[in-house]
Amino acid sequence: MALLLFLVVCLVLMTGIPVAFALAGTALWFALIGSLFGVFDWAFVTALPNRLYGIVSNQTLMAVPLFVLMGVILERSKLAEELLGAMAQLFGRVRAGMAISVMLVGALLAASTGIVGATVVTMGLMSLPVMLRRGYDPSFSAGAICATGTLGQIIPPSIALVLLGDVLSSAFQQAQLKSGIFSPETVSVGDLFAGAIVPGLMLVGAYILYTLWLSWRKPDSFAPLTDQPWQASLLPKLLMALLPPLLLIALVLGSILFGVATPTEAAAVGAFGALMLALGKSRLNRAELSGALKETVRITAMVFMILIGASLFSLVFRGLGGETLIHELLSGLPGGVIGATLAVMLLVFLLGFILDFIEITFVVVPIVAPSLLMMGLDPVWLGVMLALNLQTSFLTPPFGFALFYLRGVAPKGLTSGALYKGVVPFIVIQLLMMLALAFWPELATWLPNKIYG
Repeated sequence: MALLLFLVVCLVLMTGIPVAFALAGTALWFALIGSLFGVFDWAFVTALPNRLYGIVSNQTLMAVPLFVLMGVILERSKLAEELLGAMAQLFGRVRAGMAISVMLVGALLAASTGIVGATVVTMGLMSLPVMLRRGYDPSFSAGAICATGTLGQIIPPSIALVLLGDVLSSAFQQAQLKSGIFSPETVSVGDLFAGAIVPGLMLVGAYILYTLWLSWRKPDSFAPLTDQPWQASLLPKLLMALLPPLLLIALVLGSILFGVATPTEAAAVGAFGALMLALGKSRLNRAELSGALKETVRITAMVFMILIGASLFSLVFRGLGGETLIHELLSGLPGGVIGATLAVMLLVFLLGFILDFIEITFVVVPIVAPSLLMMGLDPVWLGVMLALNLQTSFLTPPFGFALFYLRGVAPKGLTSGALYKGVVPFIVIQLLMMLALAFWPELATWLPNKIYG
């Protein structure tokens, strides 16, 4: 019945019913049916109030609305326009300079907002028409914007990493409890932030190298923006556009990584800094602030409603023996821990077509992570791999969320076929990044070990 519950939930979610109610409603029906057949104990459902109290009193999850507020304010303050203009001037004489500017600005936006949809839509509206007018290949232009937008999943401070950090921390404690091995080590959001920095930067570097290689092969499709020499008089404008967001990101990340502040405290500093930055540029009036606060409340309410529904689902799933069944299935797969990890990564990748990262984080990760951690996987490595995996599924045709975001704002001349063709090379790059991470886990674990010992 546990596996049937999981399959039915996936089918119900595909009908368009709100995720939180789909999870909670389906779980309650299965709990009722299970109790009628004597295979479910209602004590699991009565544990829900304690679980909800743990959610609302969770210090780490308090960072979610603050990071969302930071991202929404930066998005509404037109920061991307200034950044893109400054980068375009900096790389204007370089072949493929516009594409490189889009990737660097997208990476900065990803680090600033952590919201994939916002980054893809913003970059699509601003840069896609310009790239097409400059003679860039439509497929490449669309693929570059989609791929850059999904960096919000992996480059910290990412909301996905905040949620994964909290879930993996609980899974790590469960794994220790079940294995009977207790250690003072734990996994935190700061660990995941540190672990994601190197893979995230490598991914940006790989995108740029691929772009430079393409511009070398097809120089006519990547014309420079200008033939005029770079002028030193542009430096103050460039610094004014780059320094504020870079300082804000460095302040938020640095305070977390070096233990000066908790993720929640750093998120509060980030939200306040974004507010001051927007006010300093006279980009945030009363109406914009009201809109930003309402958007923050909407996104936060959605996240926590899904978390409540996922908590009920997880209790019923456990009560039906699903946790034990999943552990036996993963343990019995050929190849041991490698086979189990591959199976989980494939499942997460496929579910990324129909579910958002929030649902996967709250529903799937708590089910599979304890078993994988009991097999000896490093929780930081697992968290970074899951984030990269979700990022890849967000790009993969025909269901990738990033494709839908860009399709909604793209010019009419851009066909779905061209969009799908454009993202394929970037999907390959991300799969190669996951492969590199599988062979060299130190790419994710070296920096956390260096910082935290």
